[in-house]
Amino acid sequence: MFAAFAELGRVELTLYTDALIARGTIRTRQHRVSDILNLAETPFLVLEAVNITDLDGRASAIEADVAQINLDAVLFAVVSTRTSPSPELRAPKMQREAIISVPPFRVTGTLHLPASAANLREALTDLTGRFLPVTDAEFEAPSLALGPQAAVMVAVNHHRAQILARYTNPGDRPNEDPHAGSPWASSTAEPPTGGWGVGAPAQPIDADPWAGAEWTSGPEDGPHGDA
Repeated sequence: MFAAFAELGRVELTLYTDALIARGTIRTRQHRVSDILNLAETPFLVLEAVNITDLDGRASAIEADVAQINLDAVLFAVVSTRTSPSPELRAPKMQREAIISVPPFRVTGTLHLPASAANLREALTDLTGRFLPVTDAEFEAPSLALGPQAAVMVAVNHHRAQILARYTNPGDRPNEDPHAGSPWASSTAEPPTGGWGVGAPAQPIDADPWAGAEWTSGPEDGPHGDA
């Protein structure tokens, strides 16, 4: 609604596809990367001033003035810059640590779930959207020898993802939760020191990075209206 009255601007995007990493800018009236992806009127995005590299980094980079990127092939978009939230768009959410498998990558971070859900199973059942924002994220692809990389937010293609919430990795301590009847509760046992252990307790928050806070992937070089 607000985007209809916004001026056309440019937003930097970094998109990871099945085989490529595409970096470029897009002309849009949207302010947030998740809105650019979820509200796209076509099954592709057109980027300008594009740099494309292979996932394995072996081939030389390709530069292009314009490139059409198929959204179905996009595994996730990486956001590296945080901007101020819009108070009028804030919505209550529950946040939960999760691992999201989107082969060959895995993403860890905070998943924002409907606060009205009675439990974690119901929250994941009600989770919708073509691209899901995972904040304070880290992504890696061990099979490609790509080590962990941090990001303010990673917008993951929901159709390509498997989500693991309240997770325990092999070797972690069992999740012996005395509040097993409450799926929002967390284990009272000490969490493992590694980054792949049992998720942190769910906490209500007043800003949804998808429907509230304004997330972008780079410095703003043009005017952007609120999404």
